[in-house]
Amino acid sequence: MYYGFWDYSYILVLIGALLSLIASARVRSTYSKYSRVWSAGNMTGAEVARRILESQGITDVRIEHVSGSLTDHFDPREMVVRLSDSVYDNNSVAAAGVAAHECGHVMQEEENYAPLKFRESLVPVANFGSSISWPLIIIGLFINSNAGWYVAMAGVIFFSLAVLFQLVTLPVEFDASRRALAILEDTGILGQEELRDTRKVLSAAAMTYVAAAAAAILQLLRVMLIANSGRRRD
Repeated sequence: MYYGFWDYSYILVLIGALLSLIASARVRSTYSKYSRVWSAGNMTGAEVARRILESQGITDVRIEHVSGSLTDHFDPREMVVRLSDSVYDNNSVAAAGVAAHECGHVMQEEENYAPLKFRESLVPVANFGSSISWPLIIIGLFINSNAGWYVAMAGVIFFSLAVLFQLVTLPVEFDASRRALAILEDTGILGQEELRDTRKVLSAAAMTYVAAAAAAILQLLRVMLIANSGRRRD
């Protein structure tokens, strides 16, 4: 009989967690390696970001420092690129790549890149889905009738919105990295050999999003198994 949450299906969560840990370890080790490879242009991450935005005629986006390691992000609400301790004042090929990646998101915002806009529209529903899904599933399991199954499956549907957000994130991040490499080459900020190193950093970072999407899918499979367990008990 299938009743709880500590059961064989939990192996799906463990697999997802393992994938995320491996991807996170890889990106940190790759960034650490290439953060010690200085760029010939000797530009810091902040200077790279300014140069890229200026080259695109973008003047309404600020560049700010944010504490932490690899906490870099673009905030479209405040129109600011925030670069972390390991990027803002670092003049390595790794820092240039991360700064350029965030500028890639700025360029997506400027041209209303469809996947980015779709992801932004998903934020509130994905957050709501994540918060309401488990309560619905648990309530459904305690209702010993078909009605309970429908309540649990409603939770699964809400959870799938969070999974959809992770899937939509993939093309957004891949495109930002593609734009980053192209603009670093077009502006001459990095040379060909430096670009190869930067590509390794961005590829490693991309795998963290792939791992997150895989973990979300595995978690979705688990909640489906849990939701269906109520029907099997009837």
